[in-house]
Parts: sequence; C-alpha cells; structure tokens
Amino acid sequence: MLDTVDTELRTRYPGTDGQAQPIHTAYVPADRIMEDTPSTWGAAAVELLDRHHDLLAELDSTGSLPDVRKRLAQDPIQDLRIDFEDGYGFRTDAEEDEAASAAGAVLATWAYTPYRPQSYGIRTKGLAVGERNRTVRTLELVLAAMVDVPAGFVFTVPKIRAAEQVPALVALCEGLESGYRLRAGTLRFELQIESPQAIIAADGTAPIARMIGLAEGRCSALHFGTYDYTAACGVAAPDQALDHPAADYAKSVMQVAAAQTGVWVCDGSTQIVPDTEPEAALRNHHRLVGRSLRRGYYQGWDMHPGHLVTRWLATYDFFRQAIDVAVPRLQAYLDRRSGGVMDEPATAEALAATVLRGVECGARTAEDLAARAPELSPAVLRALVTRAPIPQEVLS
Repeated sequence: MLDTVDTELRTRYPGTDGQAQPIHTAYVPADRIMEDTPSTWGAAAVELLDRHHDLLAELDSTGSLPDVRKRLAQDPIQDLRIDFEDGYGFRTDAEEDEAASAAGAVLATWAYTPYRPQSYGIRTKGLAVGERNRTVRTLELVLAAMVDVPAGFVFTVPKIRAAEQVPALVALCEGLESGYRLRAGTLRFELQIESPQAIIAADGTAPIARMIGLAEGRCSALHFGTYDYTAACGVAAPDQALDHPAADYAKSVMQVAAAQTGVWVCDGSTQIVPDTEPEAALRNHHRLVGRSLRRGYYQGWDMHPGHLVTRWLATYDFFRQAIDVAVPRLQAYLDRRSGGVMDEPATAEALAATVLRGVECGARTAEDLAARAPELSPAVLRALVTRAPIPQEVLS
C-alpha cells in the first residue's frame, strides 16, 4: 500500500529538474519586437541608471550598482515573451499572420546571436471561443518561421479558467509536434493565472494542482496576471497592484499548488513605469521586487526597459544579503555546530537553494563562494537541496 503511495508522490512532486529559474520575463508587444530588442532595452536601462545614479545608490544596500550596470550592458534580459495578447491587442488576421511569421524569424535568429535572452517564447491569445482559433494559428506560424525549436522555447497561455482547458493544450502540443516532426515533449507551456475561477472553482476546489497534473509534464511555470485578476475580483482600478491582498492570496495558492512539482511561479507586473515620474516609479518597483523575493516569488514580469534596473538591483541586494546569512549557517550545519541556530535538513535545503539561486543569477560568483566557503561546492549545495548524501570528504 505504501509503495503505491510513494510512487504517486514521487511522480506528482519530483522537485526541481536543476534548471535555473530566470529572475524575470520581459514582455514585448509583437509589433515592437526586433532582433536587437534585448540590447536596445539594455542600453535604455543603462542610460536610466546613469541618469538616476544617486537615487539608485541610495536604494543599493550591498554595493551592487556597478555590477548591475555591467549586467545591463552585457546581458540585460534573461527571459522574454513576444506578446500577442494584451500588449498587442486584436488585429486583422492578415496583420497578426504577418507579425507571427516575423516573430518566428526573430526567435530563429536568436538561436545564433550572442545577445539573445537565455530563454524566450511567445504569449498567445487565450482559449475562449472567440480567441482559440487565432491562438492556434499564431503558434503554428511562429513554429513554421522558426524551423527548429530551440531548447527553452515556451508559449504562455493567458486567462486560464478551468482545469479542463489544460488537456486541450497537451493535445495541441502533441499535434504540432507530429505535424512539424518535433521530438515528443519538445513543446512546453506556461499557464497564466488571472481569473478567480483558476484559484477557486465553482465546486469550491482549488484547480491549479489538477492543472499541473493534467499538463503531463509540459507546464513549466505559472504566471500571475495582476490587473485582470484584481479587476475580476472587483478591486477598484486605483488599488489594483501586486501587493493587494487579493493578489497575495492568489499567489499563495499558486505557490502551494506548485511546491515541489518543479513548476515555477512567476509574479505579475506593475503598470507604473519610469517615464513621467521616474524617481517614484524606480522606488516603487524596487520595493515591489524586494517584497516578492521575500515571499518566495523569484521571478516577475518586466514591461519596460526601466524595470530592468530595479529588477537587477533588488535581486542582487536580496541574494547578497541572503548569502551572507546562509553561508555561515551552512558551514555550521556541515560541521554539526549550532552557531547559535540549530538548523534542520529542511532549513539547510532552503539555505542551499538560496545560495544556488544567488550564484545562478550572478549576485555572487562561484569564485566568490569558493574563496569564502570552499566546502560549499555546487555539488554539495545540490546535494543539500535534493537531500542526497553529502560527499564524504566534506564531512571528514
């Protein structure tokens, strides 16, 4: 009896697959995407950083600003979606056909260019009766223009409202893989949670856990839609925000449903951009990113080049501070010393995961960590995260 239970739990909760979660997803409308969009966003972000250096230095609590500037100049965007939904709007079929083919061509060039994001894809329209034919056609045209689907390509499906929509996405992926002669399992999708019905269904259940199971391993992430969700909950427009209690509740449900499944949770966006009142917008976004990180949402949407500045700054600050706390506690854990805190294996797992995230996003380098704590090698950290046996030479 228990062997069967163990098998079921291992299947449903496999844990992380070892891939590094990006810190953000940049959304760019399909009619504005260009081959050099990542570098032009980075250049605009550097210009904004230089223009508001004093303010950003005030926000910087770990001396990270020079490294943030370097990051923006060299590798500003980790993950990007070409948006065919709200950021693009409804166009004629001929216009969206042309935009879809053009987007696929851009994605194809990124497979061979040094300034590409680490991962990328598109956001389609939704699955409602008036949109789903357009969704399928746009996805087909993008795939046709790409020819080869790169590792890390994903499409985001907005306004998911029912678990029963997910098997249709699985069937769509299977059909496209067959039609385009792709390896089985190549196509993966993200579910955008922006409807109350996705949080609590008509029968009172929480359907997101079912959605993940019905995705048959193809769902890579859950993305939160701030404004559609809070609007659907009846929140007045001036109060719709990432930190509204209604949004916090929805994201908590998403977080619990996705825990230990290997599915990432991505926070939503803010519509406040650093154009007309840049100082207020920069402060606000820096605060919101830090707040999300403290709540365990390690990825969020960025809608404007200016968001990149405070995204990287708040992320570097968060992980540098977290690593400063985590490293001595992990050293004490490996030495079986208290250091004032008696950590359990679950806490060591979380501490190690934090250090890995901080190194993977560039807040600290592997060389920095090796100089400070040579016993905390990537192999040791991953062993702590997966609760595998620690290499014996570390314990001796």
